[in-house]
Amino acid sequence: MPVAHYENFPVASLLLPARLRRPVELVYAFARSADDFADEGDRPAAERLAALEAYRAELRRIGAGEPPVTELFRALGRAVREFSLPLEPFFALLDAFAQDVVKTRYASFDEVLRYCERSANPVGALMLHLFGAATPERLRQSDAICSALQLVNFWQDVESDFARGRIYLPADDMARFGVGERDIAERRCTDAWRRLIGFQVERTRAMLECGAPLARTLSGRIGLELRLIVQGGLRILEKLERAGGDVFRHRPVLRSPDWLLMSWRALRM
Repeated sequence: MPVAHYENFPVASLLLPARLRRPVELVYAFARSADDFADEGDRPAAERLAALEAYRAELRRIGAGEPPVTELFRALGRAVREFSLPLEPFFALLDAFAQDVVKTRYASFDEVLRYCERSANPVGALMLHLFGAATPERLRQSDAICSALQLVNFWQDVESDFARGRIYLPADDMARFGVGERDIAERRCTDAWRRLIGFQVERTRAMLECGAPLARTLSGRIGLELRLIVQGGLRILEKLERAGGDVFRHRPVLRSPDWLLMSWRALRM
């Protein structure tokens, strides 16, 4: 499954060709550090947004062919040139992190998906560009996988996100199932909560399965890497179901036996 902290990101694993590990590490370093501006510490919102704007300025320098100020962006600029990476996904990620600074509630599932378009989908797009496999159909399938993985993170991290002041569960779904913010604050796993999480699990699984054919069209290491990622997301959803949606006392995590099961399933995809 994707790594801890920036959980939708396959970080330069041994399955990646050696020539791609460094650019993947650089993209991860960009995403991880920018994400920290939005999530870590207690700096005022204005300072967080200013830090993200400084990253935008570095990207604009790369786009203009000017030398970046920081070593991270000098190295990233070399990777962008070598692999002809588009800059739009990097800007989209920064927009998502900035949104996390100022937006804490989502009225509908469509709103959540629009956030995923910026917070998760750019990662898959960059990976496809690195592998020279960024066709329109593959990008569409990648978007489905990445958005679904972001949703998996949201459902398993309801409690920790709430501690940061955020709720990614759509407000209209919460109202329809009779769940309120107080249920999260008081860690209530009621029948209504179980139905709400069960509903989110089902449509997230459908999104993962919609994008899964991508893993079968990509050969070699990237295909195996992607199959493992898809199976990781599906396994977390299984664990959510098994726990009856009780993410407060049984937050699903992947352990060694899960990796064995995921590997077996990935080989059979």
